[in-house]
Amino acid sequence: MSENSEINYWKLPKDELLRELNSSATGLDGAEATRRLGEHGLNEIPSIGHRTSFRIFASQFKNPLVYVLVFASVLAGFLGETTEATIIVAIVLANAVLGFALEYRSERAVDELRKYLSYTAIVVRSGKKLVIAASKLVPGDVVHLAIGDVVPADTRLLDADELQTDESVLTGESTPVDKNTNPVALDKPLTHQLSNIALMGSTVTNGFGSGLVVATGRNTYFGHVASSLSLLPPKTDFQKNIAKFGSFLVKVILLLTAFIFLVNSILGHDILDSLLFSLALAVGIIPEALPVIITVGLSEGALRLVKKKVVVKRLESIEDMGDVDVLCTDKTGTLTQNKVEVQDIVDPNDHSNPELVKQALLCNSAVVEGDRILGNPIDVAIWDYAREKKFDETSLNAFARIHEIPFGFTRRRMSVVVKKDDQRFLISKGAPEAILDVSTKTGDETRAQPISKVRNEVNSLFEKYSQTGSRLIAIGIKEIEEKSEYSAADEQELTFIGLVILSDSLKDDAAPAISRLKSLGIKLKILSGDDPVVTAEVCRKLGIDFQGRVLTGVDIENMQESELRQAVEANDVFGRVSPEQKYAIVSALKKNGHVTGFLGDGVNDAPALKLADAGISVDSGVQVAKEASSIILLEKSLGAVADGVAEGRKAFGNMIKYIMNTISANLGNMFTLAVGSLFLPFIPLLPSQILLTNLLSDAPLLTIATDNLDEEGLRTPRKWNIGQIARFALFFGLISSIFDFATISALIYILNAGPELFRTAWFIESVISEILVTFSIRTRRRFYKSRPSNLLIAASIIMASTTLAVVYSPLGSFLEFVQPPLWFLGLIFGILGGYFFLVEGLKHLFFSRYEV
Repeated sequence: MSENSEINYWKLPKDELLRELNSSATGLDGAEATRRLGEHGLNEIPSIGHRTSFRIFASQFKNPLVYVLVFASVLAGFLGETTEATIIVAIVLANAVLGFALEYRSERAVDELRKYLSYTAIVVRSGKKLVIAASKLVPGDVVHLAIGDVVPADTRLLDADELQTDESVLTGESTPVDKNTNPVALDKPLTHQLSNIALMGSTVTNGFGSGLVVATGRNTYFGHVASSLSLLPPKTDFQKNIAKFGSFLVKVILLLTAFIFLVNSILGHDILDSLLFSLALAVGIIPEALPVIITVGLSEGALRLVKKKVVVKRLESIEDMGDVDVLCTDKTGTLTQNKVEVQDIVDPNDHSNPELVKQALLCNSAVVEGDRILGNPIDVAIWDYAREKKFDETSLNAFARIHEIPFGFTRRRMSVVVKKDDQRFLISKGAPEAILDVSTKTGDETRAQPISKVRNEVNSLFEKYSQTGSRLIAIGIKEIEEKSEYSAADEQELTFIGLVILSDSLKDDAAPAISRLKSLGIKLKILSGDDPVVTAEVCRKLGIDFQGRVLTGVDIENMQESELRQAVEANDVFGRVSPEQKYAIVSALKKNGHVTGFLGDGVNDAPALKLADAGISVDSGVQVAKEASSIILLEKSLGAVADGVAEGRKAFGNMIKYIMNTISANLGNMFTLAVGSLFLPFIPLLPSQILLTNLLSDAPLLTIATDNLDEEGLRTPRKWNIGQIARFALFFGLISSIFDFATISALIYILNAGPELFRTAWFIESVISEILVTFSIRTRRRFYKSRPSNLLIAASIIMASTTLAVVYSPLGSFLEFVQPPLWFLGLIFGILGGYFFLVEGLKHLFFSRYEV
């Protein structure tokens, strides 16, 4: 139910409820139903914040980095470099199309919610039962529910006969929930406390009932979740940092361009030449290949993850996954199997006794059809246990079922009367306290003692398993006389003979995967809608250290934002939290500066999945959770999450290699050219030569996405730090400039080189130095202790050779280069060698002081 309901329907008695909604047990008449449909609208999931295709596509260009690239393409075209301009425009458009495709798909998340709605409903109108489209239901309608039905709207129950619903996809509750008609005397009940409300989207697993529709569409609990999903998701950490980096580049380019143009103009250089030169330098400093580097790197990671059964819907989420330092995960269906299983069956002395499964099978309502077992999950689990233990099912043939006394919510037990030979037995199965209330003895069928003598021991037995988070079903039995009719009144003077211990078993790979995530420096937060005791036990079994404290939804319900932000730092395990509270917890973590991942598979997880920087679902999860997430695990292998983190860190590490290399080299070269232009009698490089330098030096770095990442780069999350990148660029750019000035001095004052020879030498030195230095700054280790990828090595050799080929080919003269003698090349390569080894020596000084 939506917490915004004006009337507390859960608190009202039946008669008052009917009056409040101006309805009756015979339902609404057709005219009134039509009027209310006009007032309340169709019983459908709302679509708030829906964006048109055009708006989604246009949003791809709202990024400072894109502005920079568009600016660069315009300048390149203005300078006559149509090839360069075309390449940049192609890069921008390709990334826009990719982003559009991914975002358009995510917009369908709300539409997927509709798959969870019942398409038809049995409704009472004017005293007659009708089957109508569920979308036509209105508040005040009386609907009927039976096993297998998907509840079509939030329904306050008027009648309930053994009614149970599966709310796991809504609340995270791992077992079916008992429903009744009793008023709930709470002002602000949490979802799991709405025992008299059948929630839209839940499934009836047992019994039947009828009720009054109290909320439809957007006003339902389901609709409230949908509304939060249909809002546009906040930008992820990766998106925000790309935007920051783009803004940083804009500032650098504007300052450098203005400075160079003004100074050259003041010194008397031709105004047009000065403008063209300054604009060419601006283009030269732009890392136009960055979108390609990002896309290729993330695509490479996505392809590797596919082989590990992981599908990535939004490529940038690989990067965000690598940055994650806090992973929030639901329990049900992600850490556990979301399947009730029998752990053991013990006698009153706490001795395992699988033979007691016979009584549990006799007192069982499941339908067995060969290998197929249908019915209540607990009864099905008992059959599964029996078959796992190789129980001789033919032994049940000796018993004839005489009568069944159905499960009652007040009694909290069911019973059967069976006959074997001339003996009749009444066997009861139910909640431990319910069996204990009607038992006078404990032991077995042949040896028993008064339960009053061992009451403390029996209570301790129940307490022992309850504290482990297990669900308990007790079994009682007695011999009974033959009667014409049996009833619940016969459930007395039983002998308590055993205890069925049930649990939602852990996934096999959960513990090792969690251990691996911890080794990657990721803090885990468990956000469960299930019982706090059950949640705590799951965490203990998985080795999650939470100091025994589980913060509940009730605890955080009235917290102020500042209090919640402190609580999410101090606590790691949360139980009985609603979808809104999961969302609030993830939001608080993000506001605290964390890059968050969220792992879940239910409808209740969808809002938090969409908010998180990296939303991760599993293929067995509900469709809406998979649509709200950006990464889907195709197999129940939580180790794939750790694989995704490793791939994300590899993609990030290689992207940073490109940025550090390109920005530092370009900044160094452009600074040298800018300063050199102040005292040289000619422009150091022609605009076309600057653009060619930029193109050739960037080409090998297109393969950086395939590069190997050192092991230490995987150990902890690495975040963007624009300040550190700027420091790196200045530090290594200064080293580059020192050698640039050494080259200038040698060319001008020793070799007396003219403009053509100077530009030729400068072109060769600029391109090859940037290619060469990549092999030093790509690793914090000594360059020979970290192997580059074969593709990077090959591309670097090809581009260095292409640089020389351009100079010594007819194209060289077209670009106004000259062919220098071989000894001249020797001088250049000598300078390059000195540059490389100086960078190799000084990089350890920088990295020991700064993290990049």
